Amino acid sequence: MVDLATYLESANNPKLEDVLSGVKHKFAEKNTAKAAVAADSAAFSIPKGTKRLTGEQLDAVTASFAEWYAEAKNPLQRRSRARLWLAFLLMRYGALRLGEVLSIDDRKDFRHKANQLSVRGANARRVLLPQPVMEQIAALLQSPMMFGLGGEIFHLDPGYLRRKFYERAKACALPGKLFNPRVIRHSRAIELLCSGVPLQVVQSFLGQQNLNMTANFLEFSGDAVENIVGRYIEREEKMKTSARNSFTGRVSKIARDGLLVEVELTTMAGLKIVAIITEESLQNLNLVSGSIATAIIKAPWVFLAADNDKSTNSARNCFHGSIAEIKKTEVACEVVTNLADGTKVCSLTSRDSVDSMGLVPGMDIQVLFKAFSVIISVG
Repeated sequence: MVDLATYLESANNPKLEDVLSGVKHKFAEKNTAKAAVAADSAAFSIPKGTKRLTGEQLDAVTASFAEWYAEAKNPLQRRSRARLWLAFLLMRYGALRLGEVLSIDDRKDFRHKANQLSVRGANARRVLLPQPVMEQIAALLQSPMMFGLGGEIFHLDPGYLRRKFYERAKACALPGKLFNPRVIRHSRAIELLCSGVPLQVVQSFLGQQNLNMTANFLEFSGDAVENIVGRYIEREEKMKTSARNSFTGRVSKIARDGLLVEVELTTMAGLKIVAIITEESLQNLNLVSGSIATAIIKAPWVFLAADNDKSTNSARNCFHGSIAEIKKTEVACEVVTNLADGTKVCSLTSRDSVDSMGLVPGMDIQVLFKAFSVIISVG
């Protein structure tokens, strides 16, 4: 029988090495979105006495963990450090409790393509992880060094884990009392709240039964409400101007045929948008009945037909409205139609088509687009 250490030493895994070579760079580099996060968090203050790690401290410890793992001197040491590195990633980005981490079955609980983890226990839930983090986790779990540990990779001694976390804190000149599973979890919660994630969403993400427990992480300054609402209105206006043909609503129907999936989205105004996507896309988007999503249709994919045209059309999505505006060039035209609920739909078509149909502002019109032309977006 081949000695395990010899097997691990000889196992060549370029993919894993490629991933690891970029770990320090990925997690140590500056986050380009920090300015926006800082602007949002200015509306909040953290209650005095709350133990937490700042974003900079979390980045420093993450980079330190990656470096410590990469510097392992032999395969067995690398495997041991990899298990701790995995546990840290789930606490850092999934805000898991220590007991929840230790109960994970690596063979059953991960849905890597959907960036999703099923958490066991009294507060069972599904947790979404950032895609780069899930890629790191998948590479570690599937590497040869985990040979023989299937289902038990996360079954660590809690005392040993805490000691190693304390060592990582010292390496970053952090007080040991600040770097433990509970503080890491709370720091992630505060990070999400300060980024503008709604309180109830963070509560669900943490698996907390009482909303007040989550609310205790933040307190509002005098101008907080005005600042928050102002920022959301600003973002909303930017979204309206950048997405010409977008419909946000809830998934009201999902129909599968094995390969393709028909997704029906119902907007707040009652419009029903039908999209056809692949089964893989459905899983990656984590769409279920009731999910919030946005349907986007590019202007060249929107067709126009006379409002009294009764001929059969293969387009699943057909809406009636009136032409609000026409912008013409020598070759193409941009036609903006107002639907009954006030939604604007933009079509980009040829000048010849507009002229032959005699389109003018105020004219009743049908706008049509095929289900295959609809792009579904979440988040």
